[in-house]
Amino acid sequence: MSLRHKAIITCAPTGAIHTPSMSEYLPVTAKEISTAAIEAAEAGAAILHLHARDPQNGKPSQDPALFLPFLEEIKSKTNAVINLTTGGSPHMSIEERMRPATQFKPELASLNMGSMNFGLFPMMDRFKEFKYPWEIEHLKNSRDLVFKNTFSDIENILKMGSANGTRFEFECYDISHLYSLAYFLDKKLVAPPLFIQSVFGILGGIGPHPEDLMHMRRTADRLFGDNYQWSILGAGRHQLPLATMGAAMGSNVRLGLEDSLWIGPGSLAHSSADQVRRARTVLEALSIDIATPDEARKILKLKGGDKVNF
Repeated sequence: MSLRHKAIITCAPTGAIHTPSMSEYLPVTAKEISTAAIEAAEAGAAILHLHARDPQNGKPSQDPALFLPFLEEIKSKTNAVINLTTGGSPHMSIEERMRPATQFKPELASLNMGSMNFGLFPMMDRFKEFKYPWEIEHLKNSRDLVFKNTFSDIENILKMGSANGTRFEFECYDISHLYSLAYFLDKKLVAPPLFIQSVFGILGGIGPHPEDLMHMRRTADRLFGDNYQWSILGAGRHQLPLATMGAAMGSNVRLGLEDSLWIGPGSLAHSSADQVRRARTVLEALSIDIATPDEARKILKLKGGDKVNF
């Protein structure tokens, strides 16, 4: 992978793996989600990675009817690339997780590249009061949870994407996920440029140490050469430090309240746009230009915003 002159900023503003009680700034309703996404795009995010929530209880949902209002609003007010989740929640079936991307045929969709333990339960040590009954159960149950993403699951999602012209953000939570992606590349079920989102700091996946970041980079370089675009996702307080390290080595970056609620030590981010602006300041200080949505489309060879189903 060669160094590039422009960095793609992805923003994930909808907080799928967190619960509403953890931050009053997490968007829940369609209006809140569209406002958060549009502000992030205006701040410099070329790609918006989106989940939906049930507005009655804040619970993650893959009901396409909950996606459509904010998708239409965002598309009408920004040129940003829309990236829809196929991850949803670890508690959902693969069929449920695929519903929005299948219906709306986005330019990009996320794809988790392997089954894994997905430990959210340590959050119970930091947060004691919850607004909805499902939230504490959601965290507690992750102690005995495998986030299922089998080879069959991945292959089905890839075939759906090929049929719809959708490309993927390959979310790699560990080194083994890179090898799984290499397998699908060898089988010609994926095609370069691969958009690899290296995820650090989720309990059950690779850690957030700088050596972990370097190990992920070295392995991806060895497996994929110049056939991939690299992006960094640091969970929690590791978001900006790891994004900075990755960007200095030529990576793209991902921010947003889905991945971290924080803007600094002990300070909640008031919006995902705040995080995007902070990252943009760092990138520009490193003399890295920020990719526009159309530049991101060209870099990732996307089909274009006029070819989606919303």
